Amino acid sequence: MSDHSREHERIQVVDPPHSSSDGTLLRVEGLKKYFSIRKGFFSRIVGHVKAVDGVSFEIRRGETLGLVGESGCGKTTLARVILRLIDATEGEVSFEEIPVFSLNNRELRKLRRRMQIIFQDPFGSLNPRLTVGSMISEAIKIHKLAKGGGIRDRVVELLDRVGIPAEHMNRYPHEFSGGQRQRIGIARALAVSPDLVIADEPVSALDVSIQAQIINLLKDLQNDLGLTYLFIAHDLGVVEYISDRVAVMYLGKIVEITDSGRLYSGAMHPYSEALLSAIPSLDPAKKSERIILQGDVPSPAQVPPGCPFHTRCPHAKPICQQEEPVLKEISRGHQVSCWLYET
Repeated sequence: MSDHSREHERIQVVDPPHSSSDGTLLRVEGLKKYFSIRKGFFSRIVGHVKAVDGVSFEIRRGETLGLVGESGCGKTTLARVILRLIDATEGEVSFEEIPVFSLNNRELRKLRRRMQIIFQDPFGSLNPRLTVGSMISEAIKIHKLAKGGGIRDRVVELLDRVGIPAEHMNRYPHEFSGGQRQRIGIARALAVSPDLVIADEPVSALDVSIQAQIINLLKDLQNDLGLTYLFIAHDLGVVEYISDRVAVMYLGKIVEITDSGRLYSGAMHPYSEALLSAIPSLDPAKKSERIILQGDVPSPAQVPPGCPFHTRCPHAKPICQQEEPVLKEISRGHQVSCWLYET
């Protein structure tokens, strides 16, 4: 077989739809991303910022996995590593059993049709020099999904789907409101008909009333198009509404992951409990005691030994300062990383 034939055969693995035996679309295993700390005249490496430190999870086709945690815990870095916008330090990411980190540039370009991202800042993610129609059609042209008048028809269809009038396609980003710009960002992500959409804090910069509209739009799009979401947020109220399962992240690690209903009715990790206690309730009969964590989040450049949460945990035991607990299944579909549940 010639080198050209072998290359063609290798690239073809990205194109046809695959189905894993358990319906898993995305699998992340032992993912790490460390940023080097350099000092001195010779820029010697004196340490590392452990932004993502050994994260593992799976997302099944058609579901929404919510990823929550305080600012700076590594959520956005994790999203960018999954998409190979930045390189991983260690670990594996598989998309329908395709090893993402092993793909060459040509294969990765093909795969990126099926994995898209919606950014937090709808204005900063849009090119101010391009019209809305030009931005959305750009991806269609690059991936050769339509030609001639078919490109314009596709842009009109996408704008209509996200609630933007087609006659506005020749306007520029600064002529739209924040909510409209986020709708345009969603349309751009959908332009290549992806399977997986990573939504990185997509509503945190919007007014509360607009947040609800965007969340409902995302749910409708998921039902209509069969999308799979990794939904990143720090607002647990929003995550509860849209997510099937929720992963709680602290200092670069996932400390709890389970079904949404189970987490909100019976979180097991002390950090998850503290986050949930901060959600305001509109029901006067439903009163819960607010859990106030002591101290600040440690620096990811100086992660404390043992359990990374022990410096703020109200239930910390001596072993928490010495050994790090592993993420293990406590009950069916419920994984927790905490010494309180070790037998």
